[in-house]
Amino acid sequence: MLERVRSFASQGVRAARAVRDVGALRPVRPDRAVRMPLAYLRYGPVPATVGAMSALRWPDRTAVIDERGTLTYAELEERAAALATALRDRVREDDRVGVLCRNHRGFVEAVLAASRLGNDVVLLNTDFSARQLADVAEREGVGLLVHDEEFGTVVDDAGFGGARILGWTDAPAPETIDALVEETRAEPLKPPRPSNVIIMTSGTTGTPKGARHEMSVGALIPAALTHLMRVPVRSGAPIVITPPLFHLLGFAYSTVGLGMGMPLVLSRRFDAEKALRLIAETEAEALVAVPVMLQRVLDAPDVPVPSLRVVVCGGSALHPHVSDAFMDRFGDVLVNVYGATEIGWATIATPDDLREAPGTVGRPSLRLTIRILDEDGNELPPGEPGEIFVGGGLRFAGYTGGGGKEVRDGLTSTGDLGHFDDAGRLFVDGRADDMIVSGGENVFPGEVEALLGGHPDVADASVTGVDDAEFGQRLAAYVVRAPGAEVGADDLKAYVKEHLARYKVPRDVHFVDELPRTSTGKVKAKALRG
Repeated sequence: MLERVRSFASQGVRAARAVRDVGALRPVRPDRAVRMPLAYLRYGPVPATVGAMSALRWPDRTAVIDERGTLTYAELEERAAALATALRDRVREDDRVGVLCRNHRGFVEAVLAASRLGNDVVLLNTDFSARQLADVAEREGVGLLVHDEEFGTVVDDAGFGGARILGWTDAPAPETIDALVEETRAEPLKPPRPSNVIIMTSGTTGTPKGARHEMSVGALIPAALTHLMRVPVRSGAPIVITPPLFHLLGFAYSTVGLGMGMPLVLSRRFDAEKALRLIAETEAEALVAVPVMLQRVLDAPDVPVPSLRVVVCGGSALHPHVSDAFMDRFGDVLVNVYGATEIGWATIATPDDLREAPGTVGRPSLRLTIRILDEDGNELPPGEPGEIFVGGGLRFAGYTGGGGKEVRDGLTSTGDLGHFDDAGRLFVDGRADDMIVSGGENVFPGEVEALLGGHPDVADASVTGVDDAEFGQRLAAYVVRAPGAEVGADDLKAYVKEHLARYKVPRDVHFVDELPRTSTGKVKAKALRG
């Protein structure tokens, strides 16, 4: 055990030296430095440890800014400790704690409290139907559910029979986080085992699966160092997080922010103009968003944000026309990260990468191996597309309901197809199950989608494959016209034909008022075809 602490401390010193030159860290009071590793020994590599160590390091710094105001790191830790004590008698040791909340302090407090107890935490999608919620809660063994008041009907309809705590209400009520914190005195807790945070896969069809990981400091340190070297976030600088916290991108950056003593600026619903105003009002230096949110920001009224130093984008494909337009307006501040629920983040593209090679997701993180393999498992050279396999980072331990990803030579399949360029930058061509074969030709819908999205008369576009009696499959495009535009189907077909091969031209072009999207910005292809 002592050897583990020494290793942890040594890795922490190396990380501190890596970021010292950008002024991210300051000396810690000796008494607090002694107590910091104790949190790790008590809880393990979990969110509770991050919260406890940050409260020791920066007790008076602002931790959370939301519609209810602000909380310091000391206040956040006190509330999490009291909530954990209150939940101890409401949840069994082997129960999991589900969190069905929007982006606000209650989400953060619930995760910190449950991980103090050692109970696994299941992050639930706020878009879930009652049926999906029922299926996931039963499969994951959720015995206690923290949910916002607005989801009460969905929880009722799901027939959830476990304990319930309200995370956000518009008026005071019993059995809320606030009420429990107010009436409970925190007691020291020693969990029987480290907690796990289970993140649902972000598929757009069927019931999402929960991904399990084998967490270790050794796996997290290289990813953290890569992030520090390529993403210029600073300790203490506010960060506006717009993706849902239940999503990998939102959760990862809330953890990064807490670990670096950054104020997390949260809103329960995304509004592009409001996000810009929050950046301006809080003098935030960082923004986290998915690509569709960046497009909404570009469409919003101009709000000066001189403090903005970095914008982290991920979660789905970032098309070149969006990245170029965003950096032309806000400067070269955009960073594109690529990863998956199963593998964590794998690559990071800097602004220079995006300028030099639009559409890239960047180079691999430190100590991470990425290979492009053909169907027989042979590695492909730069320029040739194949399936993306990743190894050496966050270790995927399978899905909670059973099953896992294909593994070859210790590398885990991402389910994506992609290729490297000669400079070692990765490009994601699309999901392996999205690729269609039309008349014997392989076609990636994402390539056509990106092209259509860059047309001046197109506000939004999605391209998918549909069955075809003659060609096996064909492309169908769903297009939202730009305001005032009168572009027609033949115009767009001619535009694609001018830039791409004939077999990539969509046979069908449907004009729609808007594209149905999930809360993480992914298009619901099944809803389009329905």
